[in-house]
Order: sequence, then C-alpha cells, then structure tokens
Amino acid sequence: MAAAPIREPENEPGTTDPLRPVAPGKQTPDQPADEETDTDVPAAEGDTTPQSAPPPVQYGDADLPPQVARMRTALMEAARSGRIEELRPVFQQNEMPPTVSFEGADDPIDYLRSMSGDPEGREVLALLLEILEAGWVHVDQGTPQEMYVWPYFARWPLEGLDPRQEVELYRILTAYDVEEMRRHGGYIFYRVGIGPDGTLHYFVAGH
Repeated sequence: MAAAPIREPENEPGTTDPLRPVAPGKQTPDQPADEETDTDVPAAEGDTTPQSAPPPVQYGDADLPPQVARMRTALMEAARSGRIEELRPVFQQNEMPPTVSFEGADDPIDYLRSMSGDPEGREVLALLLEILEAGWVHVDQGTPQEMYVWPYFARWPLEGLDPRQEVELYRILTAYDVEEMRRHGGYIFYRVGIGPDGTLHYFVAGH
C-alpha cells in the first residue's frame, strides 16, 4: 500500500540537473549528502569488466519525449480516477496489450484487479501513481530495448542509495520489502516501461 505523499526533491519536476548516481562506499562521513561524488560503481571482486555508473535520474515530464509524457499523463489520470477500468482505454492505445504478468494474462485489467489488496483494484492504482511520480531513467538508448523506466530503482543498485533516495524508495515499499530485495539483489516490485514512441510496454512486478 502506498505511503502518504511527501515533498518531492528540490530538483523535480522537469529538472535540468538530474540526480547524480552515488556509488556505494564513496561518500565520507563528513561529506554533505548533496555534494557531488565519484559515480563509478566498483566492479565485483574478480570481475575485470568495467561496470558503468547507474543512469542519471530525472523527475516530472519536462525532459520526456511528447509521446512518452502523454502516456505517463494518461496513466496517472486513470489512476487518480479510482476506477481501474479507466486503464482499459489507455492500454488499448497499444497495438498489443502491455505486459502485466510474466506468466501471461488474458485480460490485463482483470489481472491487476485480482492482484490488488482490495476488490476494486484501488491499491494497484495507488501504486501505479506513486511509481509514476517517482524518478525515472532513460535506458538502453539507441537499441531496440530503449525505454523510459519508472521508478529508477528498477535500474539502480539498492545498496547505492543515499538517505533521500531511501525515503523515495520507502514511499513504494516497506522496510521489510526493501531488505528482502537487497538480499535478492535488486528491485523486483512494480515498474513501468514506456518506449520512445509512447508505447506502454509493461506495468509488472517480479523477475
């Protein structure tokens, strides 16, 4: 269940100075939380392949392509309505239904309703709204898998979050869930992926 809204970070929405990734172990105790740090993520022990830093995080829709921003807005308006059936015409904008389950779903709306903690599907709508209000990342640029992904935790190491980012994460997950995902190795809760052309590819949880 989504937590109560809190004040968004100062650099959102539509920031032109995206949140810089913070690598684990790079911040010293006397270093201010908002000071720039080395963004290189150390490679795993024994791995000689350099690892790239997490993608920069952005907020709002000012830096989104118009088609992506329109899809995000349509999803948020449907979620705010409190009626899960409002998602149906949004999903139908796709040529193919978005993925809502890795095991397949005959009807994506019925499936999401069944996964909600309440019979009307409003818990899932609340989660969708929280996720789309979170920071996002633009990943796999220039490839067929290019995507705008919410929340950015889906493409960030959970061990590299600073205190402000952890508060953002706790808006979506409980502390217990966060610890379980850290043991698992990453964020595996609900996330949204929208292609550069505005196609909603997925609203799905799991791995």
